[in-house]
Amino acid sequence: MKLGVVGLPNVGKSTLFNAITQAGAEAANYPFCTIEPNTGVVAVPDRRLDVLTEMYHPKKTTPAAIEFVDIAGLVKGASRGEGLGNKFLSHIREVDAIVHVVRCFEDENIVHVNGRIDPADDIATINLELILADLETVQKRGDKARKMIKSGEKRYAEEADLADRIAAHLEKEQPVRTFPFTEEERAIEKDWFLLTDKPVLYAANIGEDDIGKTEDEIPGVAAMKAMAAKEGAEVLVISAQVEEEIAQLEPDEKKEFLADLGIERSGLERLVERSYSLLGLISFLTCGTDEVRAWTIRKGTKAPQAAGKIHSDFERGFIRAEIVPFETLVEKGSMAACRELGLVRSEGRDYVMKDGDVTLFRFNV
Repeated sequence: MKLGVVGLPNVGKSTLFNAITQAGAEAANYPFCTIEPNTGVVAVPDRRLDVLTEMYHPKKTTPAAIEFVDIAGLVKGASRGEGLGNKFLSHIREVDAIVHVVRCFEDENIVHVNGRIDPADDIATINLELILADLETVQKRGDKARKMIKSGEKRYAEEADLADRIAAHLEKEQPVRTFPFTEEERAIEKDWFLLTDKPVLYAANIGEDDIGKTEDEIPGVAAMKAMAAKEGAEVLVISAQVEEEIAQLEPDEKKEFLADLGIERSGLERLVERSYSLLGLISFLTCGTDEVRAWTIRKGTKAPQAAGKIHSDFERGFIRAEIVPFETLVEKGSMAACRELGLVRSEGRDYVMKDGDVTLFRFNV
């Protein structure tokens, strides 16, 4: 599962990416510094693993992980190929969700491609380019479907009608993620790989001097939140420059630095956690003296398919899942204590896994 980090040039995308992944992506004060996308795999912060590690003292602890892709800055006209736009748009098409970085800081040493700081306008610029690219895609889909209607297959008429209605939605400058799909329509559209159908998290990149201020005190953030709310998206306020500095510190130094700033948790922890949720992912947990581990599954995954994440034999020979919620395990102190109290549930094939389920799978092959 990949998240693309996007935005205009010089808004702090690569700086934020460096902080997230500590991968050392080039960050410079000129457009198109990033041409080929950089990628980095990031551990998902999960304090439940720390607790289980203290309980079990395993040989190793393995967190869940997601992948971030640093995509070069888009500019006005990208949908028509401006600024290598076609190439960059293809990179966005390949990710599962978007972290849209928006500049909310002033710095005379870092040029802004539009000559001024205007977060709402920056969002509108990027969104319009993605909408225009999607409009071209759905129009082509509609034209192709109309040519096939004469074959007599009902699905082509349905596809052409859906393409026309999505096009009308896009022409109102509304992203596809706000279109009211039916389940049947979603099944048709999912193979179109539309850019504005991807879930998005807006990252308001603020300056160090703005840390500790309320969001209403930071220029542009309130406008960002209003725009995001219209499409059911969230805004995360973060300082990429400060987070890059924090990421290079040792754990003890990091705690002290955050305390000096009056912050309990780093912005990166919150960003990665929200990104994980944005992808529709949750974690179930396994624990023992060999390993404590968080396993990534989609929301709505049933027990046999979750077992298959560990090994295909677990899914093939699935018998049951023995489950105790994380909070219950911690409260009672051990799995044995939970068993004695009858708190370990036996769940079958139709059980839908929940985030934080501490699980033991029984199987036979």
